[in-house]
Amino acid sequence: MTKRHIAYLACATTLVGTVIGAAPASAAHKTLVVHPGQSIQKAVNSAKAGDTVFVLAGTYRESVTVKTAGLTLRGAGPGTVIQPPKKKTKPAPHGKKAAVTCLSDGNGICVVGGKNKPVKDVTVSDLKVTGFAKSGVFTMGTDHLTVKRVIAEHNGQWGIAQEHSTRGVFRNNTARSNGDAGIFLANNVKAEQGATDSKGAVIDHNRLEANRIGITVRRLRNLAVTRNYVLGNCAGVFVVGDENKPRAGALTVSDNLVDRNNKFCPKTARLPYLKGSGIVLTGTEKALVTRNRVTGHTGKSPLSGGIVLFKSFVGATSEQNRITANHLANNSPADLVNQEAAKTRNAFTGNSCRVSKPAGLC
Repeated sequence: MTKRHIAYLACATTLVGTVIGAAPASAAHKTLVVHPGQSIQKAVNSAKAGDTVFVLAGTYRESVTVKTAGLTLRGAGPGTVIQPPKKKTKPAPHGKKAAVTCLSDGNGICVVGGKNKPVKDVTVSDLKVTGFAKSGVFTMGTDHLTVKRVIAEHNGQWGIAQEHSTRGVFRNNTARSNGDAGIFLANNVKAEQGATDSKGAVIDHNRLEANRIGITVRRLRNLAVTRNYVLGNCAGVFVVGDENKPRAGALTVSDNLVDRNNKFCPKTARLPYLKGSGIVLTGTEKALVTRNRVTGHTGKSPLSGGIVLFKSFVGATSEQNRITANHLANNSPADLVNQEAAKTRNAFTGNSCRVSKPAGLC
């Protein structure tokens, strides 16, 4: 890459500080500016810890992998668009196995750390990722990753996804029309194992629209799902555990607007068909679901309803959860649905609603 292709600008430069809206940083940290037609990945490969790769508005047909701690990958807003390349990747030479890359795995942006050494303090912001076979943004083995003001739409599986990570922050993103969850957080996608401590991950102020599921949290503990707008998915918010120990839970779902998630999605190997589910807890313990506004859901799936405690197909019960101070209206078959036995000690208190199954929860 020539000097013309990537400009190394000191962060104290007035022009760059104005364009990217950042205060001047240490002179040791650089901003690498990528113009349309240039390679984001080459800039990322050239960056050092603490540097910013600033991608100007335009369409970039590539996949990007970040492995550098402290790096910021920032676009100029929705006009910075990352899409799959038009050309297919070349096959591996005969007799050799092709290396798995972010692109070959179907992802747009990947932030990847080591198995026992997470990559720390990476930020991805202010861009759009669209049209990838699997995920718009996929992160694994990270600590204190921040994804903000990202639009992830029309990706085959997840809009924004994370596994094997801690202290992630997902804020002010838009995820729409993705094949599975708009935002997906899990301990491990493939292995069946107990829930892990996310150490305070945050999913906050995001818009999740027209996905299969707005937000999925699978086999995690100690996180917050707050102040999101979840509209027009097949299901709004899923908190999922199973028979493994420790259980998923000890988390908070609060102050979300969950409205009319009435798309139809066919059944999968894990779940029945989905339609009309607001907030669903399955195989979850000690979760707090509070101050959410859940309205306008209708469906006849076993998971349909405003707030639903669902006994999982592997027999994992939801226990000791608190459903309190939520406002629910116009949800069918009921505003509150509890499929668990009384001995599971789930508490429904102070909710504003009209209909529950069984009766008496409102």
